[in-house]
Order: sequence, then structure tokens, then C-alpha cells
Amino acid sequence: MPIRQLPAHLINQIAAGEVVERPASVVKELLENSLDAGATRIEIELEEAGIRLCRIRDNGNGIPREELALALARHATSKIESLEDLEQVATLGFRGEALPSIASVSRLTMTSRYRGEATGFSITGNASDPGDLVPAPHQPGTTVEVRDLFFNTPARRRFLRSERTEFAHVRAAIESIALSRGSVAFRVQHNQRRVLDLPAAPSLAELAGRVGKVCGEEFVRHSIYLTRDAAGLALHGWLAMPTHARSQPDLQHVFLNGRAIRDKLLVGAVRAAYRDVLYRDRWPAYVLYIDMDPGWVDVNAHPAKHEVRFRDPARVRDFLRRSVEEALAGQIAPGEQAPAGGALAAEHRASQPAMLPLGEALFQPSDGRGAGMLREPTGAYAGPGDEKPGSGLPPLGFALAQLHGIYILAETADGLAVVDAHAAHERVTYERLKASIRETNVQSQTLLLPETLAVTEAEAERAVQHAAVLERCGFDLLRTGPDRLTLRAVPVILAGEAVPALVRRLVAGLHDELTLDELLGLLDRCLADVACHASIRANRRLSIEEMNSLLRAMERTPRSEQCNHGRPTRVQLSLPELDRLFARGR
Repeated sequence: MPIRQLPAHLINQIAAGEVVERPASVVKELLENSLDAGATRIEIELEEAGIRLCRIRDNGNGIPREELALALARHATSKIESLEDLEQVATLGFRGEALPSIASVSRLTMTSRYRGEATGFSITGNASDPGDLVPAPHQPGTTVEVRDLFFNTPARRRFLRSERTEFAHVRAAIESIALSRGSVAFRVQHNQRRVLDLPAAPSLAELAGRVGKVCGEEFVRHSIYLTRDAAGLALHGWLAMPTHARSQPDLQHVFLNGRAIRDKLLVGAVRAAYRDVLYRDRWPAYVLYIDMDPGWVDVNAHPAKHEVRFRDPARVRDFLRRSVEEALAGQIAPGEQAPAGGALAAEHRASQPAMLPLGEALFQPSDGRGAGMLREPTGAYAGPGDEKPGSGLPPLGFALAQLHGIYILAETADGLAVVDAHAAHERVTYERLKASIRETNVQSQTLLLPETLAVTEAEAERAVQHAAVLERCGFDLLRTGPDRLTLRAVPVILAGEAVPALVRRLVAGLHDELTLDELLGLLDRCLADVACHASIRANRRLSIEEMNSLLRAMERTPRSEQCNHGRPTRVQLSLPELDRLFARGR
């Protein structure tokens, strides 16, 4: 075939293949146009999940009469006009492809009244055949009506799923955009039935209510609210408690400068922050808002604008990971009450993990006042009669008994706490190990008999490459052959453990761009196993003093609600909950 210029209608249909995948794509593009036009109220009317009809009406600025036909032309936009504008896009749309692409595969009518004009005007058609402008009554704003989607591309229509499935995608797109702009009211009607009504939510409490409607009240009740600003980056939003993680990644919303995105870098950063508290194959749930200078991010990296590129990805990733990690570590303390208004506030306490020694000698003998004390001075409650003035019982109360050699039963100020001794001690020990490895000057202990490790040549080279970082963490490794490493010193805190196996795992995880934070992350996974093996075992009988010492250690340890594997360490029942179990007062 000879080379020739494609006709305009075919060019638009090819572009539509990138922009218009299904009815949800149409809804998303039109909603973004409404938001860019400054709308504060948007009404969506759908029939057959938007295939037969998708009508979106807004109260935005509208389109001037002389620009209405131009709006249907490819690459016609009011949002950028130079390369500088493209490098710091602040609007949701900017390419000028959505309307002509949608019009090329549907029957589109657009009616708009520009603010300040006496009447509105309507146009029907597409870029190659825009039709005539006709006067039409309309409030200030724009209405776009899309009928018979893919009527002229039957192959595309055959790829659509059932109406139920397509509407689920449409609703997800609407809810995502509604979460991104709390100040905008949304009303949705499907097949003549109201399915969603979200009033404007300008305040934080109202936005929390909208999050509850979209993500479920259960999510809001079991989440912490995070806010953080640092070095030009701002973050706020809701993080589900690790005990309420999900079986699939279906409740993960990230909004960057008001744009909903699905970015692997950001998802990986959040998952890394949950690493220590997530159970097996569970997924964290969150609604997070990130704001930064638009010049720091390239949003022109994906046809549907779901993915972005950061000018300094490591900076963004570390900021997000650290912020989420600190919020989870600073959760509300055991037994404290959540502030009114829904989610818990993430107080970034500078709490230090309790310093429990490894091995069997876990507790000091009783001090004569009815409770054993940790070897490290704690300054916390020792036992009944030793409460702080006016504070009542400590958050986890005082131990009453041990059940089946596994669970500690403790009386709290408002009920009962049941603690898994092994899981709790595992978390306390793990946090102590992590804190020691993160000290500025980690103390090393030279091995009496150096250990020779068989590794691959690539692993040996990377160990040499990162020798300084490994030494900072207390490891002294020397390459003594092409595929041999000699371990000469280890951190004091790991002395006596099965360190060679740990170091093999550590070396296997090294890579060329390794940072100190990544190395500490690798170490954490190894230390989790060490902590597990060093913790109280099931069927070990504990004295009341030992149980109280463990409870006090939990109260000072970050992330103490979960063990290293994400299992819960405690369950608390209030007196009203206990009364309901026994039908008291009925």
C-alpha cells in the first residue's frame, strides 16, 4: 500500500482507542473537564452504564460561543500554550484529545453557557463534521451528552462487559474523582434511579464523611489520620490500621495535586511502610493526598494519565514511606480513646521501644510491690498501687492470669485485655533490635573464629561495593576469594545468634543502587526471624510480675498492636461489650 495521510475521522478513532476504553473512560474525561472549568456541582445521568446515554452537567465557567466548535477539534485546549506550561501542568486535562475522541465513537451534543453571556449554545457532531451552533437555554456551565457509545465501531462494543460490570467501573471512576475534590458536590443517576448523592465536603470532618460513604464507615472507624509537611512535599489522608488490612489491593487511593493516580513507586513506598505490621498476603488500605510543585512531576507519561514520572523519585518515595511508617508507629496508645469525629489522630510520639534482653532471662524478680520490672529502667507503672496520680489503671491494665500458657488476661480501666504473650514479646524484642541497629555508632563484636561464607561472585562484588554501609550496621565482611566472604564481626546485639544464615540472606538482597534505608529494610526482615526465635514460647508459664512487665513494655513499644508477621497481639473488650455477651441489663 502506498504511504498516504489518514482521514481525520480515522485519526480520531485511533486516538479514541487510547482515550476511550469503556464508558468509565468517558465519564472520567468529562468529569475532569468539569473540574478544570471550576465546577462546584456536577450531575451525572447514565443509562445502561453510560453505553446508551452519559449526560454530565456542571456549573463551571462554560465555553464561549466562538470556541464551542473548536472544543471538538483535536489538540485544541485552553489549558496550555507553551512548553513551560506542559512542564508544570496544574490541570487534570491538557492534551485536547478527550472531546474529539469521544465524539468520533458516539453521538455527542455539547451545550454551554459562558459566564456573562445571556444565553447558551449547543453543537452536535464531531471534529470532522461539527454541525451548526444553535441557541439553547442553559444555566452558566456546560452539559455534555454522549449517546450510543461505539455505535460506529462495533468491534469495540463487543469488548464491553455486562451492564453491571461496566457500571461498577463507572461508579469507581466517579467515586475516585469525588474523593479527589471534596469541595465539589456530585449527584449520580443510573437508569432513572438515584445511586449516589455526595454533598460538598469542604471541611475535614465532612471529607471524612465522604470517605466513609465511598470507602465504607468501617474503613474510617479503623483508620488513623495522617498529616505531614516537609521540604516542599505535603501529605495528608487516612491509613487503615494494620489489623484491618484487606485480602486484595482494592482500597488504595492516591491523589497527587488533585489527580487520581496509580503509581507503582508510591504503592511500593506505602507497602514498605506497612512491612513490619502486615499479615502475610494482606494489603494495606488508604486514602492519601500528596501535594507538590507541579514542576517536580511529569503527568504527560501515560495516555490515560494514571502514571506519572517524578523528577526526584527517591525523595518522594522516602518522604511517603517515612511519613506512613512514623504514623503507624505513633498510633494511639493501648486503651486511649479516639478523638471525636471518626478517624484516630496519628500522634508522632518519640516513643522508644522497650529494651528487653534476649534469651530466657527476661524479667527481674519482683520488687516486693506485686510486679516484676524490666531490666531497663522504665518509669512506667509497676503494678497495682503504683499508678500515676489521676491516671487510674495503665492502658493495658494489670495481669490477672495466664490462659493455656499462651494468653495473658488483664483487667483494664474499662474492661478486659487478652494478650498473646509470644506475639507481644516478639514485637517488643523486634523493635529493640531495630533500634539498636539504627544507632549512630553500632557496637560490633569480633568473632573468635571468623565465618567463611560461600556466595556467588556477583554477591561478593556487591558486598565489597557496600562494605561501608554494612560496617555502619555493625558487619565486617572481607572478600577472601572470587565467591567467598569472611565474616569477622557482627553487631553486639546479634552475638550468639545464627548470624551466618542471616548474613547470607542479607548479601543476597544487595543491589547496585542500595541505600542505607534499603539495607535497614533488608535487616529488618532478618531481625524479625531473630526476634521470633528469641521470644516467649507457648506453654511457658509466666508469673504475674513477668506478665505485668510485658504489658508495660507493650505500652511503650511502637506498632505493638501487631507482631512482626502482622498478627494482632491483643484484643480488648469493654464492660458494655462484656455485658452484651452475657445479656446483662436486658
